[in-house]
Amino acid sequence: MAADSVRLSLAEGPVENEPPRHRSVLRRRWTRVVVGVLAGLVTLVSVAVLALYLWPLERSALQQATATTLDFTAAEEQAQRAVLADTADGMVTRQCRTQLLSHGKRTAKAVLLLHGYRSCPKAYDALAQEFFKRGYNVYVPRESRHGLVDDTASNDIKAEELVEYANDGMNIVAGLGVEAGIVGISGGGVLATWLAHYRGDAVARLLVLSPFYRPGASRAPAFAVRPFTLLFGFGLVPDRITGEKFSFRALAQYQRVVFNYADRPQCPVLRTVAAVVSPNDELIDRRVAFDVPTALAQVNPKASIETRELPAGFGLDHDILDPDVVPPDRQPDIYRLYVELYEGTAG
Repeated sequence: MAADSVRLSLAEGPVENEPPRHRSVLRRRWTRVVVGVLAGLVTLVSVAVLALYLWPLERSALQQATATTLDFTAAEEQAQRAVLADTADGMVTRQCRTQLLSHGKRTAKAVLLLHGYRSCPKAYDALAQEFFKRGYNVYVPRESRHGLVDDTASNDIKAEELVEYANDGMNIVAGLGVEAGIVGISGGGVLATWLAHYRGDAVARLLVLSPFYRPGASRAPAFAVRPFTLLFGFGLVPDRITGEKFSFRALAQYQRVVFNYADRPQCPVLRTVAAVVSPNDELIDRRVAFDVPTALAQVNPKASIETRELPAGFGLDHDILDPDVVPPDRQPDIYRLYVELYEGTAG
């Protein structure tokens, strides 16, 4: 009996060298669980990525503008009220107040000058005078969250407020002159283009300087712009402030406006479109800065298109307007060029 037991043990082999069957079953079950969890995570990530790219950024409030007809007296009164309100408001810095340069009557031509993000009407001090000397009535409105003692207030701008500000300015300028047009720099260029798209009844001329249609590749690759706009533009993630004091949330508001441009804007009175950039500007996508105005002119055959890149030797980057930035010896030629591009008379 003992011998038989020994033979049986030897035939079966050592018990400790054979894993129990339940271990194998558990291993397979855990493998299936892990694979399932990973598959679920991949699915969730895929859905999230798709949502970032497919979630609609269009809003009806950003795709329409209400035209209000004002005669010269009413238009000038509205502009003067804005100037006086800024003058009386101690929170508005002196140099950033709304400006009105009026000849006291409705002129043949009037121009609306729109400043950019973290800027104010002061940037147009010299160019406004250049237009005024040529017989224009000139209106340079301050966007309500800009030009304040608290320079962080502009972090809270909203796309809807920006287009309302631009449209209010357009209504006034349309009353100040028989022909009305717009100049916009950086974010103001975004708003000026939006007006051309949705105020085709009034915009005869458009000049954009360093327009912020899309960030430069060194700031944000093209594939990241839509997710950036969704996440920061709608407050889905906390705001971030760059070393230059740029708010991601605020920058995304201008991108929201861009994503709401019309596909084929009809601008029956549009006659000239022009864009200017500096080759040293890394804040914007310079190719898109020309593509957007060119596309606008192409679907409005009565409009001419002119694009210019300033010489690199001028030493300018994104700000190609402010008299505090443009070298004094370059100012006469640069500001004259801007007016001529606006008028369609540049050689």
